[in-house]
Amino acid sequence: MRTGSVDLPLHSGQCPPWLFERMTRLGRAILFLLVREQGRAAVLAKLADPFWFQALGCLLGFDWHSSGLTTTVCGALKEGLRGYEGELGLFIAGGKGKTSLKTPQDIINYADKYALPSSTDKLIYASRMSAKVDNTAVQDGYQLYHHTFIFTAKGDWAVVQQGMNTDSKRARRYHWLGNRVSDFVNEPHAAICCDRKEKDVLNLVARSSAATRGTIASLSALTPEAVTREYTQLVLPSRHSLYEEHLKPASLQRVLLQTYERHPADFESLLSIRGVGPKTVRALSLLAELAYGERPSYTDPAKFSFAHGGKDGYPYPVNRPGYDQTIDILEQAIKEAKLGREEKLQALRRLQRLFTP
Repeated sequence: MRTGSVDLPLHSGQCPPWLFERMTRLGRAILFLLVREQGRAAVLAKLADPFWFQALGCLLGFDWHSSGLTTTVCGALKEGLRGYEGELGLFIAGGKGKTSLKTPQDIINYADKYALPSSTDKLIYASRMSAKVDNTAVQDGYQLYHHTFIFTAKGDWAVVQQGMNTDSKRARRYHWLGNRVSDFVNEPHAAICCDRKEKDVLNLVARSSAATRGTIASLSALTPEAVTREYTQLVLPSRHSLYEEHLKPASLQRVLLQTYERHPADFESLLSIRGVGPKTVRALSLLAELAYGERPSYTDPAKFSFAHGGKDGYPYPVNRPGYDQTIDILEQAIKEAKLGREEKLQALRRLQRLFTP
């Protein structure tokens, strides 16, 4: 099972209503089938696999290489589950743009409505930290604009989020799986996969950045004056992509006042503080390297098929009758299985075994 990230070119435009409606119905049927056949944990594992997620987007008829695949597939799954969350025991929070900021409230609303036994605080923390890591601790040039948090009543979770690089006109999608995360700031992705490596990357969640993380946490507990005084005395080397004029020591001091008052015990605690963003973390990382010799990783951690056609006619236009037939077969199989008649599901299982090596 692979989790990690994938790169995609930025595409604009809208998903046509006739396709989104079908994506919603087929996505719902697929989730029902997967939960019944393999369980909720397996659904999370599949959504956290960038290859499987990409294949799902292709199955639903979206562009195989478009950044819109991420936002549209997540939106279709969330809409498809609307009203069925309690029955399925699966919940989807967040989304694109401003909707992503509503993720904590979405989690709370689900917990209240369905009396979920899992801790909302832990789920909200996982949502916040996964976003903070990929936007602040891994500085690869991609600004997050989409965050979808999928979880179960037991508290298992997965994340699908996407960032945008306006200079290269590309998007990068990040996948997380909760039961694979033993430490949010030390190799939290089980694997990273994409077809493009960025040159100027600060990767503070690499295993080789452990010493830097410790030094940064120690620096954040010092008085702001002591840190900024030491920082402004440094001579910055030309190989770094961020310079003193970009960091604004006065702004850095304001953030350090918060960290000094909180005295974070470690890097994860520092990262969880609101207001501690990419520039603050990069400034402290730079200070840790130049003043204390703790060099972090500057290496980018990033190391399909169609069933119904594609939205833009590639490799061929969406076959609407075939798409509708797929939906009908799955929906009917699920309906009959609920009544105790599993003949169609048995046929699908035999079909799966036929094509599984």
